Amino acid sequence: MTHVIDTVIEDDRWSDLERLAGIAVPAALEGLSGCEVVVLGCDDARIAELNADFRGKARPTNVLSWPSAEREPGGRPDGEELGDIAIAYETCAREAAEQGKTFEAHVIHLLIHATLHLLGHDHEEPEEAERMEATEVELVKALGFPDPYASDNV
Repeated sequence: MTHVIDTVIEDDRWSDLERLAGIAVPAALEGLSGCEVVVLGCDDARIAELNADFRGKARPTNVLSWPSAEREPGGRPDGEELGDIAIAYETCAREAAEQGKTFEAHVIHLLIHATLHLLGHDHEEPEEAERMEATEVELVKALGFPDPYASDNV
């Protein structure tokens, strides 16, 4: 059973989001089947509203995620609706340029990061952050992109 990735485009600059989400989200869902994820491609103004509404931080951010349920990392949510992701074009483009990364590589990394959040991963505690980062690096590199945390990317 394949995954359902529903992309919603609010900002036309996200013309390639469906393709990028189709690469990143399944990579993070490897070994699972039939999961559903919604990915919203928006601008900084919209993500700032969402960030204010859901996190109390009235500023743009690169990516947000809303799991449909609380999950333990490593669980098997086969066939479940996992939740929603929103990603902001301007912030992603700016960060990619500042970090010397391609836009595509940065977006792939952020979508993997957000999908891992939907699967119960977190980075609040140092040990959890290390585990999540290692998983992200493994997945990003398996897709042929450089380590998103390596300082030699700039």
